[in-house]
Amino acid sequence: MATKTTNDAFAVIKTGGKQYIVSVGDVLLVELLGDQKEGDKIVFDEVLMTDDGTKSNVGTPHTNTKVTATYIGEKKGKKLTIVRYKAKSNRDRRIGHRQHYAQVKIESIG
Repeated sequence: MATKTTNDAFAVIKTGGKQYIVSVGDVLLVELLGDQKEGDKIVFDEVLMTDDGTKSNVGTPHTNTKVTATYIGEKKGKKLTIVRYKAKSNRDRRIGHRQHYAQVKIESIG
């Protein structure tokens, strides 16, 4: 995992079973968030850690802060190709998959 070397404020949020390091202005792809319309405000309340550049706050397991974001839209991930192959029987099968993601922009931490 890469570490941040700047003194910008950031938070670690948990959504969709994954953890993301976010700061204000970041645009990221997360698991689908249900029925949302473009421009809706989303509040992530499972904030595991916050840091404002001078002081950090680690939750046990969550902090009492919230991260707000704006829903931008739905995007597709890169295409994956799954190949099933059976030796000696001349059998193979190719399956493609593209995961759907929700694109959000982080507006504020706190």
